[in-house]
Amino acid sequence: MTRGYRDRADDSLLTLLGDLPELVRNLVTAEINAAKAWVSRTAKDAGIGSLWFVIVLFLLFWAIPVLLAFGIIGLSSWWPAWVAALAVFGFLLLGIVLFALLGVLRFRRVVKRQNPGQAIATDVRLMKESDNDEF
Repeated sequence: MTRGYRDRADDSLLTLLGDLPELVRNLVTAEINAAKAWVSRTAKDAGIGSLWFVIVLFLLFWAIPVLLAFGIIGLSSWWPAWVAALAVFGFLLLGIVLFALLGVLRFRRVVKRQNPGQAIATDVRLMKESDNDEF
């Protein structure tokens, strides 16, 4: 079946009224399917974004002992050990920044996406505006 608009100018009123229940059912079904797809995509993006933040928290958890080791090693021995501790701490900070950025970017998708309620409100507003324009 082709998805297009057909000219219904010559259809009778009874034909149009007879098609109305099917059209309403199709519209409701399409809106329900759109809502299901929106919930699925939103839940997936929120879950992946949460995973990135869990990784950030894990890396932060280990960054504190590394910082303490840096201080201890820096005080007890002057050169090689604390340089190594500082390098590990810097590496953890880079990981924290990277995974936090990935989490924020994933959550931005959730905020940008139009939910079905907004789509329905837009449809109703457009229908009201078109009704006002005809009279």
